[in-house]
Amino acid sequence: MLKSNESLITGEMLIKYYELNKQKKEIELEMNNLKDMFQEYFNQLIGADRKGEIIVNGYKLQRQIRKTEKYKDEETVKMLEDLKLNDLIQVIKKPDEQKIKAAVNLGLLNAEQLDSCIITTYSPAITVKPLTPR
Repeated sequence: MLKSNESLITGEMLIKYYELNKQKKEIELEMNNLKDMFQEYFNQLIGADRKGEIIVNGYKLQRQIRKTEKYKDEETVKMLEDLKLNDLIQVIKKPDEQKIKAAVNLGLLNAEQLDSCIITTYSPAITVKPLTPR
C-alpha cells in the first residue's frame, strides 16, 4: 500500500472528490423526484404509457414511451413444439453453477478440474470516506 507522501494524491483532491460525490447523490435524488413528478403529471394529463409534451417558460418537457416485447419462454416453446416447429426453438447449453458447486462440495468433481473454465473479471471501484464523521 502506498503512503500518501509517495503519491501525487493530495488531501484536497480527496476532499473535493468526497464532496462532489455527495453532491452528485443529492442531485440524482432531486432529479429522480422531479422525474417522478413529471411522470405523474403526464399520467394524469394524458394517461399512462402515452407520450406527450408541454412547453413552460421556453423549455420543452417531453415524455417518450419505449415499447419492448418479449416472448414468454415456457408458453412460446410449448406452443411451437405443439405446432412441430422445433426449428424455431433455441437450445442453449449453459453450465448450472449451483449444481457444479454442489458436485464439488459432494466430492463428485474436483474444483481444480474447472480452473481452466473459470473467467475472473475485476472492476476497480473508488471510494473516499472521511475518517471522522462530518
